[in-house]
Parts: sequence; structure tokens; C-alpha cells
Amino acid sequence: MMQGLPLLSLAIWAPIIAGIAVLLTGGDRNAQASRVIALIGAAISFAVTIPLYTGFNPQLGGFQFVEMRPWIEAFNANYHLGIDGISLLLILLNSLTTVIVVIAGWEVIRSRVSQYMAAFLVLSGLMNGVFASLDALLFYVFFEATLIPMFIIVGVWGGPNRVYAAVKFFLYTLLGSLLSLVALIYLYFAAGASFSFFDFYRAQLPMIAQLLVFIAFFMAFAVKVPMWPVHTWLPDAHVEAPTGGSVVLAAIMLKLGGYGFLRLSLPIVPDASQLLAPVVITLSLIAVVYIGLVALVQTDMKKLIAYSSISHMGFVTLGTFLFNPQAVEGAIIQMISHGFVSGALFLCVGVLYDRMHSRNIADYGGVANRMPVFAALFMLFAMANAGLPGTSGFVGEFLVIMGAMQVNFWYAFAASVTLIFGAAYTLWMYKRVVFGAVANDHVAELKDINAREFLILGVLAVLTLWMGIWPQPFAEVLHVSVNDLLAHVSFSKLPLQ
Repeated sequence: MMQGLPLLSLAIWAPIIAGIAVLLTGGDRNAQASRVIALIGAAISFAVTIPLYTGFNPQLGGFQFVEMRPWIEAFNANYHLGIDGISLLLILLNSLTTVIVVIAGWEVIRSRVSQYMAAFLVLSGLMNGVFASLDALLFYVFFEATLIPMFIIVGVWGGPNRVYAAVKFFLYTLLGSLLSLVALIYLYFAAGASFSFFDFYRAQLPMIAQLLVFIAFFMAFAVKVPMWPVHTWLPDAHVEAPTGGSVVLAAIMLKLGGYGFLRLSLPIVPDASQLLAPVVITLSLIAVVYIGLVALVQTDMKKLIAYSSISHMGFVTLGTFLFNPQAVEGAIIQMISHGFVSGALFLCVGVLYDRMHSRNIADYGGVANRMPVFAALFMLFAMANAGLPGTSGFVGEFLVIMGAMQVNFWYAFAASVTLIFGAAYTLWMYKRVVFGAVANDHVAELKDINAREFLILGVLAVLTLWMGIWPQPFAEVLHVSVNDLLAHVSFSKLPLQ
């Protein structure tokens, strides 16, 4: 808390309450009121997260802004919140992305406007709850509840196959999470009838139990990332989701998996995490290389960027399980950068789709002749996606590769290959869409981005360059949290039992 304000509770409940207020505006007759209330609610929700950063002391270990109240006393479950450097950056990214998504859907969404805006606001609050929870039962409730708004977003405002994509997304992620609930119940008893993460961290589990708990967590978080081979739901969800849904899915929801590994898997079952790290690293490298090749042959821009997300998130799981400070910090910075860059790329595709109602690369060509400002911004995000130095896309990948080099040269070599593939599929798509002569009459009628579109893409462009040129403000809050995490993991080395 800061100056008497429960900032984390505000970050969770302010967007949820704003979402309920938006729903109360009624149907589409009050669409403009829904938009205005949604924007005010999203802006307030982002504003209350700024003191979390300004008031955060990066020199302190442990958790800050802690709140704790009794919740379900029969199970010794508490409303227990707190953040470290890892969760701080993800909460800021989530709250900012919600503001961008509300503005992005301002003119595009014409039906069920209040429900659309409310779904994103509620989703934002629930995801902040995941990042701030220090109680396992509270974490699980928030983690599973995020499925509902995203299921509605894809299923109601998505494309022609939206129902199939929404059901596939829901089933994949729900089934993966059910095993983690069993693991949490086991840990509850192992920790002395407590759902506190701190009691989980102190629990001394035999190796066989650690392995089973790790596998249960892995099923939940690997699907969420998503890792190869449980990634097939993501391209379908992205292709069918509305632009705002794709932005939030890529920028925030995928990070729930990476965050789960950092908050639960590594500190709760450190010995199993180290024992099975080669398996996770192998799957991550397959995602980085193989999915990069899959992205090369895509003809749909959204599907290409979706596969690109899987490849880039492979860096997150790779860096996490190298147990190296540089690599872990690189993985976290990669999560934040991916939020900026992939979100911006999906917004760029949305800008084109709103004008042409097509995502097929073959339907475009010569866009730069009609939309020069858009082409310049699109170029920046394409370069960032390819890992160009000076952009945010370079920083996280560079740190992961540097960390991998200290662990195993071949890990670093295999990971660096994706920089070639990333440049190939991103720039080849950009060339076919933006350069050359005007391809057809539809392209000839295109108009450049308006002020609203320039605002949302401009903000992401500034953040992409800021992190690329001066990553220190992002990295400095991570050092102590990452070192504490790795110290805990390396300290616990139980004999096989």
C-alpha cells in the first residue's frame, strides 16, 4: 500500500468495476457512452499502476505493496497480494494494453459495444489478479477466470470459424489447468494446510513428488505459453479473434504461462525444474526453430504473426530454464517486448483489415504508395520482430543468447538461428504487402492511418524504441527479484528419493 491506498486491489478491481459500469450503459443505443466509460475506466486502471513503479524499491528483495486479508478461513486461504520486479512489469504492460485496445476498438466495433469493452476491462483486472496473487487458491481462481472473457471475445466478435476457435482455446487451456489444481491441493497439505506461496516455497518435497507437481504445472503453463507441441490452439484463436482479442492474447495472456513457470514451477519444485530443464530447453528450441520455418510458409498475415509469437515465446521458456541471471532477465524482458511488438503487429494487420477486409498477403502490394506513415510504423515493428538492434526485440533475445552461451554453446547457436528465420518471414511478408507497385484497385483506394490509429501505434513505437535504446528502467527492477529466485532454486538440491 502507498499513502493508504491499496494499489494492487485498485489495479485488479478498478477495471472490473469499470467493466460492470460499461455493461450497465445498456445496448448499442448508448454505444458512445459505453466507449467513453470504458476509456475512462481503462485510463484510471492504468493510472493506479504507475505509483507501483514509481514507489517500487528495486534494491529490496521479497514482495512490496503487500495486502493481506482473510478470505476462506476454513481452508486458510487469504486475499494475499504483493509484487516483485517480475510481476510489476507485467501489470504495467497489461494495464497499458487495455487502454490501447479500448481506443483501437473505438470505431471498429459497431455491435454489442458495451459487452465488448466490458469483456476487455474485466479480463484486464483478472490478469492483474494473476500477477499480484501470493495465495495459490486466489491465483488459480484468477488464472482460470481469465478464460471466460477471452472465450466470449473470440466466440462473439471473431471470424467465420470463431466458435470452433473459441471452444478449442477454452478446452486446451482448461484441461491443461485441471492437473495444476490437483498439484495445488497436494501442496496445500504438504505445506501444512496453507495455500500461501511462501509456505509452498518452504515445503520440502521428495523428488518423486516434485516431478509429479512439475509435470502438473507444466501441463497448465506450457499450453498457455504455448509451447510446441501443444500450440495448435493459438493460430486458430488469433485468426478468428477480433484485432483487440489478438492483441491481448499475444501481449498478455501468453505471458500467464511464462509467469507461472517463474512464480510456481521454479521456486516450488526447484529440483525437478533443474532435472527436467533439458526437456523444456529442447522443446523451446524446437519452437524457436521449427515454428519459425512454419511461419515462413504462411499466406495469412495474422497466422504468420501468431506462429511468430510461438517462436518468440520459445525464447521465454528457454531463458527461464537456463537458470542463469542474464537468461532469466532476458526471458522477462522478452515477454514485455513481445507485448509491445506482437500487439503492434496485430494492430497493423487490423488497420489493413478494416480497410480491405482481407488478411491474405497476396491481396496486397504497394501499400507504401498509399499509406506512407503506416508503412513507416509497420517497418519499425517488423524490424523489432526480426530482432534489430536498437529495438526492444533485440534486448531480450540478446540476453537469452548470452545466458545460453554461458551454459551451452549449442543452445545459444540453435537459438540464434531464429534471428535469421525471424528476419526472413517478417521482412518477406513486409516486402510483399508494402513494397512494389500498387497491386490492385482496392489498394489504390487505401487511405493512410487516422489520428486514433496513429496514437495507438505511435505509443507502441515509442515504447519499442525506448526499451531498445535504454532498457535500464525495465531491467533494473528485475535484478534483485531474479537473483533471489535463482538463489532459492540453486540452494535447494535434495538427493533423489
